[in-house]
Amino acid sequence: MQISLSPEDLAFREEVRAFLAAELTPFLREVGQRSTSVFVEKQHNLEWQRILNKRGWAAPHWPTEHGGTGWSEMQRYIFASELAAANAPGLAPQGLRMVAPVIMAMGTEAQKAHYLPRILSGEDYWCQGYSEPQAGSDLAALQLRADPDGDDYVLNGSKIWTTHAHFANKMFLLARTARDGRPQQGITFLLLDMETPGITVSPILSIADDHDLNQVFFDNVRVPQANRIGAEHDGWTVAKFLLEFERTVAYASGLWAALSGAQAMARERALLDDPQIRRKLSRLASQVAAIEAVEQQVMARISGGKSPGTAGSMLKVQGTETAQAIQHLKVEIAGDYAAVSQFAARQAGSNVEPVGPEDTLPVTASYFNGRAASIYAGSNEIQRGIMAKMVLGL
Repeated sequence: MQISLSPEDLAFREEVRAFLAAELTPFLREVGQRSTSVFVEKQHNLEWQRILNKRGWAAPHWPTEHGGTGWSEMQRYIFASELAAANAPGLAPQGLRMVAPVIMAMGTEAQKAHYLPRILSGEDYWCQGYSEPQAGSDLAALQLRADPDGDDYVLNGSKIWTTHAHFANKMFLLARTARDGRPQQGITFLLLDMETPGITVSPILSIADDHDLNQVFFDNVRVPQANRIGAEHDGWTVAKFLLEFERTVAYASGLWAALSGAQAMARERALLDDPQIRRKLSRLASQVAAIEAVEQQVMARISGGKSPGTAGSMLKVQGTETAQAIQHLKVEIAGDYAAVSQFAARQAGSNVEPVGPEDTLPVTASYFNGRAASIYAGSNEIQRGIMAKMVLGL
């Protein structure tokens, strides 16, 4: 399936390209190019978000009444594609793409008025408190306690794999407020100020030398009941709604940019004549084209007011596994230089000389970080189970 761009869409694409040429600084392009995961350092993330927000483009998927752009699905797709092609740094999704839609749909008017402008401006920087040491893919097994006490809940327990908790001033989390009945029935969705007494953030360093992840401990942490989203014990419903946004990702634009990078690496090393490399590049190009076709079908369904259905699960599986395959190929092309840990050299603006070519700097760290993509937002095994049940009737 191929969608032709209308004259209006072509004009919009030129507008986006002109904006990026004028506003995406060389330093921010370097940040994006050297990024090894979905997340970049907070200060770079917010610098780019403020530039976009000044233009009114920080939240293209938000409704216009809350500061969104009012763009069509195709315009949002074009925008994402141009950002990826220009190596623009990504924006942290927890605020803009995850908790904000939940607040819009299920929050009180007071919560909307308070939180949404602060998310858009970057004044509030969010992390997600879902997984626990004994509750990952089986999220309903979570045990963080939230006991009512007057107008507050009192939290005790911990969360783990909490991305950017060391940067965040806000957290949205799931806590257990009841222990009777089915596990899903006793969970509540809360908004938390990370400066509340009793919170301890402990770093988890990854195999890529990055500090993105943390374990967060709660020791008699008081959270106002006014910070609850939805009804008490109904957090599972809120969480499922939020996960629809976490899994709804346009993969093709980023995959094309990553594949273009792999092709450039192969060309630089005169490897495009290697039949094995050519075969892998061609196979990956076919996979990305198929993913793009499905995404365009999903856009057409959404534009017509229909649900994407199980396509979200299919895209999550195919998108993350294709990204991992591209990362693996880049490691292969980089050869011996992929074995060198270059954490200091790959930081944007670093004066540390890299070992080997510049294009090998983020390769290995991206490979390591990319292993998590098929686990978070609902593991790919879970997504295959959804497709087996909903599509095949198994």
